[in-house]
Formats: sequence, C-alpha cells, structure tokens
Amino acid sequence: MKKHWLVGNWKMHGNLKANAELFNAIRSGTGELAPEVDMVLCPAFPYLAQMQGLVEGTGIQIGAQNASDHLRGAYTGETSPLMLKELGCGFVIIGHSERRSYQGENDGLMGRKALAAIDAGLIPILCVGETAEERDAGRTHEVLGRQLDAAFGYIRTAHDNIIVAYEPRWAIGTGIAATPEIVQAEHAFLRARIGQRDAEFAKRLTILYGGSVKASNAASLLSMPDVDGGLIGSAALNASEFVAIYKALVEVTKTRLAKGA
Repeated sequence: MKKHWLVGNWKMHGNLKANAELFNAIRSGTGELAPEVDMVLCPAFPYLAQMQGLVEGTGIQIGAQNASDHLRGAYTGETSPLMLKELGCGFVIIGHSERRSYQGENDGLMGRKALAAIDAGLIPILCVGETAEERDAGRTHEVLGRQLDAAFGYIRTAHDNIIVAYEPRWAIGTGIAATPEIVQAEHAFLRARIGQRDAEFAKRLTILYGGSVKASNAASLLSMPDVDGGLIGSAALNASEFVAIYKALVEVTKTRLAKGA
C-alpha cells in the first residue's frame, strides 16, 4: 500500500516562541505517531533550524515551502535544495497556488524546481489546481493536464520520491472546501493523466488534497479512494484542528488496510 501523509504548511506565520508552542501542542495531541501515516511540518525558512531540533526523535519530518531551481550559483536571495537538505528537510512544496498568484511562478519553473529538489535528495510536493474562473469555464482538466505535463516534462517518472497535491485555488484560504465528489474526480483524473506516462508509477503515486480541510470535513475528504492524505494550510496553525485531521487520516488509512485496499 502506498504511503499516506499529512503535511502542515505554516506559510509566513510564527516566531521562535509560537513555533515551539505549536509544535509541542501537536506532539502532545498525537502522542506516538501511528505507523500508517507520516507527518511533515513546513515552517517558514528562518525557522527550519529550530524545527530540526524540535522534531529530533519524534518521527515527525520537516519540509520547506519553496526552493530554487538551481543547486548553487549567483542567485541572490534564493535557497538551494541542497541547503534545505543540510537543514534536515526531506520535502519541499513546489508550485503552491500562492506562489503562482503572488510571485508569478509558472508551470515550467515548477518542473525545474522539482527536478532540482529530486537531485538534492528531497521529495517535491508538486501543487496543481485551477482557479474559480477556470472551473466555471469547464477548463479544470485542461489546466490540471497542462500543469502536470509541464512539470513531468522535467521529471523522471520512474523516480519513487514525488508527491502530487491537488489544491483548487478557489478553495485555498477561502473556507470553501471542494466536495468529496469533486476531490475524488480530480484526483482520479490526475492519476490517470500521469498513468499515460507511466502506469505503475501512477498507481503507487501519493496524491494529497489541500484546500480548506478542517476537523469537521477531514474524514469525508480524506476517505476518497484516490486521496492519500492532506496538505493543510490554515488548520495546521491550530494544534487541536491539525491533530484531529491527523487522527481522521489515521482511521481512514487503518480502514483501508483492513479492507486490503
């Protein structure tokens, strides 16, 4: 069975004191992590070293929110995936909707960043998703297909260490979550689209859902058959919400294991 993940994206929030308090509350709420689900926390860049110390011996892993598409060089203000690896990161979020919207990142850059991350030994979490206008125009699959094709044009699909995250841009930070039916339909499309390149890779690929997931809807969203976990934003900053989502995912995963799914 493929690995299930819960990833918390702390975005541009936190400080040394607040980070420690949030982490300790999450750690206390989850207790010893269940073997069925892995947890990754992604703080802002300045706090990666702090997080490296906090997670030691807990089983919780850390990731970054962005990385350069270059491993080294004269790129002032950029951060190499190699540097992230040295700070204990195992993962990096690539192509988040906020970076597309505010920093103008495009599909090709996402592919180049993902490849650099893989070459540095990180697991890229590739974010794809459509805007409200694109969905209303019936262009969701066109947009998702374009984003995937551009990214996977750079990536060796036989590589195991890639995660895809479907995050409809109309559901990010809005409080409006997609219905379970929409989530399943788009996850199935993503898996099928990647399967056109490599069917075996698509079967074992982890696909996360992100977009206004909270304790009250986590079980229904994360129980969809093609959903392998969550990329959590706002709720990741609330320890009780994040712990509840984690526990919901653990129960979903245990049920799948019991059914042999």
